[in-house]
Amino acid sequence: MDKSTSFMRSLCLGEVVEEMIFPFPKMKAEESETLRAVFDSFDAWLKGREKEFREWDEKGHMPAEFVQQMREFGLFSFVIPETYGGMGLSSTAYSRTMQELAKHESSIAITAGAHSSIGMRGLLLFGTDAQKQRYMPDLATGKMIAAFCLTEPGSGSDAASIKTTATRQGDKWILNGDKLWITNGGIADFFTVFAKTDTKEGKMTAFIVTRDMPGVKTGPHEDKMGIRASSTTTVLMENVTVGDEHVLGEVGKGFKVAMAVLNSGRTGLGGGSVGGMKKAIELATKQAKQRVQFGQPISEFGLVKQKLGHMVVECFAAESTVSMVAGFVDQGYKDYAVEAAISKVFSTEALWRTLDEALQIAGGNGFMREFPYERMMRDCRINRIFEGTNDILRLFIALTAMNDVGHQLKELSSSLGNVFTDPIKGFGLLSEYARRRMANATGVGSDTITKANPELKAATAIFNEATRELATFADKLLRKHGKKIIDRQFATRRLADVMIDLFALACTISRVTALIEEKGSAACTEEKQILTVFSGQVRRRTSSNFGKIDENDDELIKSLADAAVEKEGYRWDTL
Repeated sequence: MDKSTSFMRSLCLGEVVEEMIFPFPKMKAEESETLRAVFDSFDAWLKGREKEFREWDEKGHMPAEFVQQMREFGLFSFVIPETYGGMGLSSTAYSRTMQELAKHESSIAITAGAHSSIGMRGLLLFGTDAQKQRYMPDLATGKMIAAFCLTEPGSGSDAASIKTTATRQGDKWILNGDKLWITNGGIADFFTVFAKTDTKEGKMTAFIVTRDMPGVKTGPHEDKMGIRASSTTTVLMENVTVGDEHVLGEVGKGFKVAMAVLNSGRTGLGGGSVGGMKKAIELATKQAKQRVQFGQPISEFGLVKQKLGHMVVECFAAESTVSMVAGFVDQGYKDYAVEAAISKVFSTEALWRTLDEALQIAGGNGFMREFPYERMMRDCRINRIFEGTNDILRLFIALTAMNDVGHQLKELSSSLGNVFTDPIKGFGLLSEYARRRMANATGVGSDTITKANPELKAATAIFNEATRELATFADKLLRKHGKKIIDRQFATRRLADVMIDLFALACTISRVTALIEEKGSAACTEEKQILTVFSGQVRRRTSSNFGKIDENDDELIKSLADAAVEKEGYRWDTL
């Protein structure tokens, strides 16, 4: 199997690479056993401390003595290799661990996750042996806590526009600039810093910076909406001098480092989102059983059942998606950026919907600070913003597909000129393109999922049909808009949403297939029900998105938005 293959990028060209998603990835037995013991220790340590966590939220502060407890419990060692004193968890095990922490308290999960998912991930992926020997042991024990410094006051999603500079002076670099909203900023001693380097090698470079360097300062604790107990500060650098041994990766390749770090670490955020969903479902089901209205528990009411059922479906699909991406990482696949972005978007938005419904089931209690719902909602809202806003990630997902389709059409165009000079090559490209177009139009000879359990043929048929339409959809969008597709963000969002739904459906089909093979069909009634509901949702959403290629109200919406911007508000009133 070619490890450079991307499942979703292939899917957009009409190719289903089944070997990537079947069988569903499974955690190794020894890791599973290790995690059970770790999670038991988490429960013994963190259960029953809800009042304490609420006080942290009110004060916006995590006590130093608790951070020390995090060190003692090994919360900073998860992904660091055993060679350096870490646990050396696989991506699958790490994601599951973040899920468990998020069930207890978001600020704890964020503090540990920012360290492992992004703070020291660049060192793990790109560090030299000397760099790892120097820093990894202290990062494993938490003597050094790590932070990821990319965002700036004028540079958020547009990472390439950073203003922090690294100027070479002899064999040294001089760093100057401010970083904004840095998670762990106030407690970190190890910073992965991205700076502008106008060199022949490239315009951005990643550096290792430590707190003890002259010129490194951090600002006050930010007063945030959620995850208030986690440390978020500015990080300021004034004439900070570092040598070449502090360059992370290659000079000028900082953007590559940043993207690799974010892609690799997204299973941590996805795992945390799934953990939050499981906690919300636990709270909501207990509340529904205990709250009596009109002489019966509200769990008996149809609309409450509807909420709880959809929460379960979304959690299962999100867990399947996040686990699949973690499996890609562990199996050594190189190109999973689109799938990682999809898992982040899908899981964080599913968490938001799940918490909203859990709060609704709680009624007035959900609105009171005495109960955990409102804090959980505040805490989870950041997930759709940091580590790549979901809006920007949707553009990335769709435009990556468009780029692939564009290359295919470019190859086709050039092949027309080769028909006479190189007829075998020219007709080969033409015939392959024609075959795919015909397969997408008729369904005959098109790629499909064949490895799913036969009992799941209804869900598989939905996936196969939508996949054929997806390839046609992407092709049609590019033909219609050409290079202007970058500016057609309504259209690209629809494409991204279809891709998100199809990947989540493929992961869920694979997981239910694996469960049937493991436990037998009779023991998987609920799993099959989940898949039936979810595949129906995907069919309705994708059908709606496909139907809006030509007939939509995009221009009307944009016109109204332009008018509101010009007015700087809403111009109607009933006075």
